[in-house]
Amino acid sequence: MRGPDVAWYLAVAAFLFATGALGVLLRRSPLIVLLSLEIMLNGANLALIAFSRLHGESSGQIFALAVMAVAASEVVVGLGLIVAIAQKRLDLDVDKLSFLRG
Repeated sequence: MRGPDVAWYLAVAAFLFATGALGVLLRRSPLIVLLSLEIMLNGANLALIAFSRLHGESSGQIFALAVMAVAASEVVVGLGLIVAIAQKRLDLDVDKLSFLRG
């Protein structure tokens, strides 16, 4: 038994990506924005793995592992920034975080 067709995986990946994009665009909390970015990356990973399975190659799975490594480093940097901002007792509103501009 091979499991569901690739179209089902792509539909779930598109749903995950769209949900994450809505979270990034509509929310103001930096923590929720980071979680939404993770959902978007997971949707992209699922699409990469689905296409890799369709073509019978492992290159998509290897690229998905690289994306997971980048996502882990993004979480570390993002959570570090959120903790630093929270320690200064500043408002954690994405629209008001203009002081980070260079």
